Amino acid sequence: METLLPKNITNTIDHWIQKFPQGKQRSAIIAALHAVQHHNKGFLTNDLLNQVADYIDVPKMNVYEVATFYSMFQTKPVGKHEIAVCNNISCMLRGSNEIIDHLEKKLSIGLGESTPDGNIFLKKEEECLAACTGAPMMMVDHIYIENLTIKKVDEILERLQKSND
Repeated sequence: METLLPKNITNTIDHWIQKFPQGKQRSAIIAALHAVQHHNKGFLTNDLLNQVADYIDVPKMNVYEVATFYSMFQTKPVGKHEIAVCNNISCMLRGSNEIIDHLEKKLSIGLGESTPDGNIFLKKEEECLAACTGAPMMMVDHIYIENLTIKKVDEILERLQKSND
């Protein structure tokens, strides 16, 4: 089957496939899905998942398992900017619940929802984002932001809103 994936995406996938021993191309699925999701404005479709499986030459189920297991992949349209707040014990003890409550009120959305303008997606709670020493913390577009305060969150939201204008 001929792939419909753009050349820059197949080049990225090829780069990752070459990092693994021959016959172990399945190991490139995560990198491939990252590239395809970024290219498709933040989410994966069944058609794209099938194309990745065909291109990498692995069973489609392998790709679907990865896409639905890891919280970094979205299988429906979401907001342009992704916010994920850690709620593990370190972050919770230092105020992550208050941060989540503030984000929901300020954005008028709940966890797992996007703002009506499509600018911000507030991911479901993350169990651990591996930054306990900087608790409470969140990732915005996969960039760590630690030692959060309500003021710091408001500044981040203001910056994200400006990027949508």
